[in-house]
Amino acid sequence: MRLGLALGHWGRGPTPGHLDLAREAERIGYHSVWTGETWGSDAFTPLVWIAAHTSRIHLGTAVAQMAARTPVATAMHALTLDHLSGGRMMLGLGLSQPPVVEGWYGRPFPASPLAAAREYVEIVRQVLRREAPVELDGRYHRHPHPGEDGTVRAEPLKSITHPLRADLPILLGAEGPKNVAQTTRIADGWLPLYWSPLRTDVHKEALTGLAKGFTVAPMARAQVCDDISEGLLPVKAMLGSYLGGTGHTTGAFHADLMARMGYESEARHIQALFAQGRRREAVLAVPDAFADEISLVGPRERIAERLELWRSGPVTDLLLTSPDLQTLRVMAELVL
Repeated sequence: MRLGLALGHWGRGPTPGHLDLAREAERIGYHSVWTGETWGSDAFTPLVWIAAHTSRIHLGTAVAQMAARTPVATAMHALTLDHLSGGRMMLGLGLSQPPVVEGWYGRPFPASPLAAAREYVEIVRQVLRREAPVELDGRYHRHPHPGEDGTVRAEPLKSITHPLRADLPILLGAEGPKNVAQTTRIADGWLPLYWSPLRTDVHKEALTGLAKGFTVAPMARAQVCDDISEGLLPVKAMLGSYLGGTGHTTGAFHADLMARMGYESEARHIQALFAQGRRREAVLAVPDAFADEISLVGPRERIAERLELWRSGPVTDLLLTSPDLQTLRVMAELVL
């Protein structure tokens, strides 16, 4: 099992210490470092900065939101950074949720998420393969696009720049069973949310018959500490925000996933509290048991014991949202 460092997105401004964490992760043998985006900082620019200050560690987006860019724009970002970093880029993509797509990007959330993701990945792959001009007559993406009168006036185009790697890895953040199953067919890897080594049966059918080399890379909060309850508070804050703050009505995919994992009443209660503006109560309502099983928190000995559960399943890469250098080093000693 490889280790990755998941830095996420910025809050009010650039997060102090991220570059130091990335450099240390590279020094002690981490395979990858990942950045994300919500509705503020973007996923690609911080990776460029990290790439300029490192030499070996792989660089991933977890995740770049599809609504933020056309597929060819995303492919341009990926192939450019792949060249600049010497072939270290890993492209993680996700559809996000209706409140983000419609509330932030001002675009309609696709009625068929599966078709939208499939078309998006197909166009990115066409750009990277550079075997022919990009052409697709899809439901959500059309290349070349017809004018208002329906007449196609433009010729399809092929990237001027030759991509460094036609097989640059593409990973998808997927939650629903059908979406996860499609991910195993069209992508090189999967970025699970809320992975629990105690509940792998939730995804058992979708993950049946994985291709050799397919990457399964969940994120998990890791923190070496004596007080487990205190260590779980950041996990509960994240869960409270994801469950209630990014979709407490239509398209609440995160809450639906928690429900499928056996915590339906708790998920709906957290949603209701968040919708009423009772955010602190929503965070505190997140069950410690759920926060604990999707993270690695506590003394070193406890983390070492629980790691055996993570190793026993399909996980190939463990992406850690570690808050400090000590935790990064302990995890490297235990895993690598």
